[in-house]
Amino acid sequence: MKLEGIHHITAITGDAPQNVEFYVGVLGLRLVKKTVNQDDPTVYHLFYGDERGDPGADLTFFEYPGVKPGRPGAGMVHTIGWRVGSAEAIDFWERRLADEDCASERVDDGLAFADPEGLRHHLKVYSGDQPPLIASAPDIPDEHALQGFDGVYAYSDDPARSAQMLGETLGFTEPAEADGSPTSWQVGGDQRSSFYVYEQPPTEPGMHGAGSVHHVAFATYPEDQENWQKRMTEAGSHATPVIDRFYFRSIYFREPSGVLFELATMGPGFTADEPLEELGQNLSLPPDYEHLRDRLTGVLTPLPNPRVTRHPQV
Repeated sequence: MKLEGIHHITAITGDAPQNVEFYVGVLGLRLVKKTVNQDDPTVYHLFYGDERGDPGADLTFFEYPGVKPGRPGAGMVHTIGWRVGSAEAIDFWERRLADEDCASERVDDGLAFADPEGLRHHLKVYSGDQPPLIASAPDIPDEHALQGFDGVYAYSDDPARSAQMLGETLGFTEPAEADGSPTSWQVGGDQRSSFYVYEQPPTEPGMHGAGSVHHVAFATYPEDQENWQKRMTEAGSHATPVIDRFYFRSIYFREPSGVLFELATMGPGFTADEPLEELGQNLSLPPDYEHLRDRLTGVLTPLPNPRVTRHPQV
């Protein structure tokens, strides 16, 4: 069995309208699913991604209106890595973010910045042969668009304790490290790959809140999901049973450093309940939650559509 890189990354926002404006309006992602947190359906679960909502580019947010800012610490993902296609794309994003009053800086041959709530991102030129996962934003040339996830950076005060689970159980690979404490991993299969990198945590403890990453999900083949659950349980991970999320099926557990992992199937996908051309336009509720529609319509925050408000002629 193989994991096909990162499936999605889920974070927390305290301001869904601002969140939509930044990720759709500024970064040019498509809002591909407007649904609810299935563990707390009174709050949004928003999915941004490429034009098709493919695994490998889905950044998702739970909205808890007004929640206090979070702070990444040990056992948390602190930065999301994205692929872009060229050095010219880095230049494009540096100018675009400046025009949007979003500070950025050149770091390690890439570009680093944070969203309005402090969630950090890093853009880097990708030179591999995996196809780009891009959204068709009206004012962002396709050649400069974000191309999907490159990986994530997490904090750990003892990376070695995660080595057995990552390497032997999950099949991550890592380059040889002189000190015997692996901090840089790759995870991939036949379609896509991603990196998973540990860095030394700050002295302050982490705290979940607005702008913090809740969990990172890795992509599995649907036919392998029960076997993955069995493997993780036998490895002592305290994995959940397979949970049907309607758009995919999921298993959750924490890796030894404390980061919450999900294994999510590549399908059925976001067109399970609405056509491709209408993704993200309306509130989508899995069948088990449809009876709550009238109640939720009056509770959930009204959201803008930056593709329309910024480009009314399109």
